[in-house]
Amino acid sequence: MSPTLQPSERTRLRRLPDRGSYERETIHAILDEGLVCHLSFAASGQPHVIPTIYARRGDTVFLHGSAASRTLRALKDGAEACMCVTLVDGLVLARAAFHTSINFRSVILYGKTREVSDVAEKLEALEALVEHAVPGRWKDVRGPNESEFRQTSVLALPIDEASAKVREGGPKEEPEDYAIPCWAGVIPLRQTTLPLVADDRLADGIVPPPYVQAYHRPGTTPEGHA
Repeated sequence: MSPTLQPSERTRLRRLPDRGSYERETIHAILDEGLVCHLSFAASGQPHVIPTIYARRGDTVFLHGSAASRTLRALKDGAEACMCVTLVDGLVLARAAFHTSINFRSVILYGKTREVSDVAEKLEALEALVEHAVPGRWKDVRGPNESEFRQTSVLALPIDEASAKVREGGPKEEPEDYAIPCWAGVIPLRQTTLPLVADDRLADGIVPPPYVQAYHRPGTTPEGHA
């Protein structure tokens, strides 16, 4: 499989194309670090956008939800999907309001989903969703029972039509604005963890496993917990 996707009319970046990337490695890394995507589609002539969790396995993104979900029913019926994931890396403060910006990494993915009906693949997809959120968790939890499995729908979206866009670095200023006596630069931002909050009904003697104590998103530095 080619390491680079061919841009389509929908994924080709026309404004600031130098920030675009069609490299699978870049697209996969952004998807792996993110936690929530925004999924848009049209049903009955009306546009819809919903936030939802997802997981990537290879060149496929898995989405899940209630079998009764209007969203999943529309996508199963062949509605065209557009999925977006954005990571914010910093606030870019320029001397001019026009050039104030954000450092970010984003992916937009287009395509039609397919329902995952094979039992083994569906179970693998549910495992992928749990592991995407908290790597190492699946082996510690109870898997879905027959009722839960039946109530859950899983859809697969191929990573065939996608592009990434990245903005990094400091402000881009007009030459005459450098004389303005105003602080300029970047306020770096990153997703990090806070001290753990144990469940009120946690049995005595159960301690957080290592993957919880050192939790961090892929591509970030572990902070540990105070």
